[in-house]
Amino acid sequence: MSWRKTRTGGKCANRGIAFIPESDLATRNRPLAHAAGSRERGNSPWLGRDSAPSSAFHALQQLERQLAPSGLVPDAAVAPATAVGAFADWWVHLLASPAKQWELAQYGLEQWACAWGGGTDPSSEIQPIPQDKRFADPAWQAPPYCWIAQSFLIYEQWWQRATTAVPGVTRHHEAMASFAARQWLDMVAPSNFVSTNPLVQQRTLREGGANLLRGAAHVLEDAWRNAADLPPVGAEAFEVGRNVAITPGQVVLRNRLIELIQYTPTTRTVHAEPVLIVPAWIMKYYVLDLSPSNSMIKYLVDQGFTVFAISWKNPDSEDRELGMDDYAELGVRSALRAIRSIVPGSQVHAAGYCLGGTLLSIVAAGLGRHNDDTLRSMTLMAAQTDFTDPGELALFIDEGQVAFLEGLMARRGYLDRRQMAGTFQMLRSNDLIWSHRVTNQLLGERRTLTDLMAWNADGTRLPSRMHSEYLRGLFLNNALARGEWTVDGGPVNLRDIHVPIFNVGTVQDHVAPWRSVYKLHALTDTEQTFVLTAGGHNVGIVNPPGSALSSYRLRQWRHGERLLGPDEWLAQTPSTAGSWWSAWGDWLKQHSTRSVRPPHVGAPEAGLAPLEAAPGSYVRVR
Repeated sequence: MSWRKTRTGGKCANRGIAFIPESDLATRNRPLAHAAGSRERGNSPWLGRDSAPSSAFHALQQLERQLAPSGLVPDAAVAPATAVGAFADWWVHLLASPAKQWELAQYGLEQWACAWGGGTDPSSEIQPIPQDKRFADPAWQAPPYCWIAQSFLIYEQWWQRATTAVPGVTRHHEAMASFAARQWLDMVAPSNFVSTNPLVQQRTLREGGANLLRGAAHVLEDAWRNAADLPPVGAEAFEVGRNVAITPGQVVLRNRLIELIQYTPTTRTVHAEPVLIVPAWIMKYYVLDLSPSNSMIKYLVDQGFTVFAISWKNPDSEDRELGMDDYAELGVRSALRAIRSIVPGSQVHAAGYCLGGTLLSIVAAGLGRHNDDTLRSMTLMAAQTDFTDPGELALFIDEGQVAFLEGLMARRGYLDRRQMAGTFQMLRSNDLIWSHRVTNQLLGERRTLTDLMAWNADGTRLPSRMHSEYLRGLFLNNALARGEWTVDGGPVNLRDIHVPIFNVGTVQDHVAPWRSVYKLHALTDTEQTFVLTAGGHNVGIVNPPGSALSSYRLRQWRHGERLLGPDEWLAQTPSTAGSWWSAWGDWLKQHSTRSVRPPHVGAPEAGLAPLEAAPGSYVRVR
């Protein structure tokens, strides 16, 4: 905003000179018919809408970021200012509430009385939450270890109550305080120490301390691998193109951001409509093409579909200016154009996973706005479109946190994969950090890596501009659900999606909670089939037929029918044994038109000649 000097009186005195924004001068020059509107509070530079930062600020901010110490918490998961603010909010309000303090004192006394006054009555013991397996071994049932475990569980439950329902604390700060308490408790749990873990003590006595020597060697080896940016021990057993990501195919398109892979058919005829897989770029695409026994891509090919998959480039500092629009244009829309050149006249079944599903829904809404009939159907897998309740990831996303990340990304031009991996590990610190360290360092055992675990260690980077737009636009402003996300200069609305939707949520998803995924029902008018499958964000999606533990719930909704709330849906939808892949395959077939001969690989006449065999080059970049 620029300012001009004007006189308000006859003398050039300080009180007679006012600095008026040019916007106000323009308002003064408008016809009188607009005078009433010009007096709205929202037009004031001090009230209502914020003014945009000046060019001087942007220039100085770049200088500030360049001068910032490069080693200042480079891989921190939480902005220091955000953490301090959350702690202060909780602590001040706790001090200001004697009622909460009295409640905590009473609760602590009751818990201790219950634990120690019940004698041998098992019903008087404090029970851990169902997913906490730290004290499940019978060795923890004998004194003094049972007393140690009980004491820890009492502290755990007390701290959970102490950090929640404190009057006056904001919801976000309360969640952060509770999360911090859980992180601290997971760190000091008695299972983490030789002196208080009976299993470690038994192993140490039996092996004469050899387990601890092996553990020390493991620590050194892991530290060396981490410093050298090497994959964890055991990952070498899974090599891309050798025993994972081996479904036959050809790269038929390569641009600055993607390689498009067309897979070789295995059936004499295929369904007329091909399938496009849009994975998230916070992960490598081959999570959907792991070993042949659990490859979703191979499953679809064997079901008679012509399958295409996007393999995203792992960006570096030169890609810092790639934004969400680039991912839509160079990614999904470029892939769709290529597919329609290879399979002329055919519509496409598009399927997006995680952030790839969110991007796909944006592109689908844009296509719908322009009455483009490219899509035949849309499948979303653990993908959010409404971010009002994004689960525990919201702990790491607020204005302060985003500004902190933008500062970290400014030097390198991207978010480092190790920082992102650390954030996800903190969400499940007991399982992914501390129990791993007990096994690896105290028991001296190396866990055998699976193909999914090896893939999880093969992380990616995120361009700074894209990541900032994603966090601010989707998480902070919820622009997509509010109809404020823009494509090609205009806003898109999810109600512009008119193709049938197959929407998948997973029960234990801590990245895209299924109730959040379910909200798409209220944002579209089109036919939607919602599936809730067992497992988490990855295991629930990589869920091939044949597993005895697989199950899912499925219900279809059409426009005009009463929309069930998520809890109603859960209560009224029965569970079915088996993999949701089978139900999805049947759904895709129902929404396909006919069987045809497989198309040629690529379209050389359209500049889409095969470039190299799958899995291509981009997926190999670390």
